[in-house]
Amino acid sequence: MTALPLVIRPEHPDDAPAIERLHARAFGPGRFARTAYRLREGAAPLPDLCLTALVGTYLVGSVRIGPAEAEGGSLLVLGPLTVDPSFSDRGIGTSLMQASLDAARAAGHGLVVLVGDAPYYRRFGFQPVPAGRLAMPGPVDPARFLWLELTDGASTGLSGTVRPPRAPQRSRES
Repeated sequence: MTALPLVIRPEHPDDAPAIERLHARAFGPGRFARTAYRLREGAAPLPDLCLTALVGTYLVGSVRIGPAEAEGGSLLVLGPLTVDPSFSDRGIGTSLMQASLDAARAAGHGLVVLVGDAPYYRRFGFQPVPAGRLAMPGPVDPARFLWLELTDGASTGLSGTVRPPRAPQRSRES
């Protein structure tokens, strides 16, 4: 296997069309019906945690992380992690995952959830969410609903349905 001149960098606003084409190629039109996509519709991804992978000027991968909350506090939702199918099995997804998790830790975030393939994500430390702790706002195979504590004890006190963060309420002045 030839080493690729891979560059991992923060996502730029002008990357959006290329990322959308990448998502369409990798996941197809059915992606919009999935619970994880519906959850992400409610909150914009966090720019500091969204990364792209480029080979030369060609965008070959992307990972996005957005905010969410449950009863007891806030958390992050990772996804989608996307690699151009013609560049699969070259370590691009692994590089994106590690860089995004490192950025989330450095920013002080405590817990990340995702819906994905447990054998793949286990290498990053993800484990199935214990039954009864958290739920997605729609149907999800429990074996694919995973979490990772970025800081010890970050899941303590979190329960209920994962949802987009609520907008801060403005106080009324009398």
